[in-house]
Amino acid sequence: MLGDFGADVVKWEPPGGDPLRAIGAQREGRSLLWPYINRNKRSVVLDLETAEGRGALRHLAARSDVLVANHPEPVLRRWGADRATLHALNPDLIVVGVSCYGADGPYRDRFGNGSLAEGFAGLTHLTGDADGPPMLPSVPLGDTLTAMSGVIGVLLACRAREVRGAGGQYVDVSMYEPVLGLLGPAIAGWDAASGAPAPARTGSRVAGGVPRNVYRTRDGHWAVVSGTTDRQVARVLAVIGRDTADDHARYGTSAARLAHADELDALVAAWVAAHDRDHVVAALVQARIPVAPVNDFAALLADPHIAARGNLSAVSGGDAGESGPVLMPAPAPRLSATPGRIAAPGPGAGEHTAEVLAEYDYRADPRDTAKSPPAPPD
Repeated sequence: MLGDFGADVVKWEPPGGDPLRAIGAQREGRSLLWPYINRNKRSVVLDLETAEGRGALRHLAARSDVLVANHPEPVLRRWGADRATLHALNPDLIVVGVSCYGADGPYRDRFGNGSLAEGFAGLTHLTGDADGPPMLPSVPLGDTLTAMSGVIGVLLACRAREVRGAGGQYVDVSMYEPVLGLLGPAIAGWDAASGAPAPARTGSRVAGGVPRNVYRTRDGHWAVVSGTTDRQVARVLAVIGRDTADDHARYGTSAARLAHADELDALVAAWVAAHDRDHVVAALVQARIPVAPVNDFAALLADPHIAARGNLSAVSGGDAGESGPVLMPAPAPRLSATPGRIAAPGPGAGEHTAEVLAEYDYRADPRDTAKSPPAPPD
């Protein structure tokens, strides 16, 4: 994400390359995920089990603005890449530590990933039908939220260094805390002191607003409707033919309609089910009621708004090689003066090692050429 907007991102890989290169969907033996996740990066391969590799890493860190690491602390200490060592080399360095549970607390040494973070933070508990099991999303939501949290932390730390002279600092990015932030409205709206039941799964509905759901249309498609204010509900009632004084008394205010939430949801569902998706979207858009079609990927590719804003682009080159372009979401947000761009997809393993080391004026210390003894298991 930082590389999209001009940061020079150098990715360290171990000999043999990052394991992500062999994970997930592939085309002609090459990962399709790698070019996207590692777009706008340069790849450097260093063997950090050797003194020479560790020396090169410390040399790069001493001349960098930010270092991001998601390795366990004992491994970082063994490599001489822990925050204390790095800050001694470069007091202005922003060190970003990414872990599932954060750098302190009783779970700090537990391994984890975005899926575990979703479950631990309570999102999985709230996802799914009311009478069904808890569910994980079909996308790596926790991992993506972690990246966004890390970007925010990096930008804040860099700004504090630039404006306040704060120098370097440690940015502790846990994977579960940004997921926990998603639950803020549900947590704040739970009056635990009163003995009220804790929030639970409600399918596509929310406890504090109606109508808000995914509704099936007559032609077998789906539409999302979320118009929960008093004025929006008044217009919903007019569209679905329930624009009577009794209807407004029963559903026109938040307190009244929450007492009859199932009824109103069923009325909207019945109206949507009686019409094709395009009619549903057009009628609600005209009435200024928030509505959107539920798009699958084919529909996204065909949507004129997606095309007009250039939200998806086919990117060639990099480690995708001759296997063809990889479809990627465009950088966001959109900046008017300094827009983001995908300059290149993910690189080949070690493609830029010589280039980067030369730019950083690195010369190996002859004393660091011996192979280190085998490292103890972590």
